[in-house]
Amino acid sequence: MTRMHKVNNLSKNQKIIFDLINKSPEPLKAYTILFNVQKKGINAPPQVYRALDKLVEIGKIHKIESKNAFVACKSSDCEISKATAFSICESCEMIDEISDSKLSKYLSNFNHKKGMKFKRFNLEFFGLCKKCK
Repeated sequence: MTRMHKVNNLSKNQKIIFDLINKSPEPLKAYTILFNVQKKGINAPPQVYRALDKLVEIGKIHKIESKNAFVACKSSDCEISKATAFSICESCEMIDEISDSKLSKYLSNFNHKKGMKFKRFNLEFFGLCKKCK
């Protein structure tokens, strides 16, 4: 599957979960997602985790590791789904996906000096947004 996987190609559970995450103004944790989709027939944590894993794999959503939560990919020019970067305000907790072609290119070509080849990157930059400075 390509990076630009269409929403209508998703399974029923993936679409329900993607729609919830996409409409959320803040990152959602898996159990919050489960609570919100139970009325639609998704009742077990493994169903949620399988859908989340697939949505991350195809680049429709990203995981914010420090928050153990998920956000929809908001960048139409998101270049590589295996390398994500976010700015996180330490005051208001606003999260913004960083879309920078130089950073994406650097990460995709990055090799550790000891020869380790990395499969994916998830960078989180912490500071204060303009509003909170």
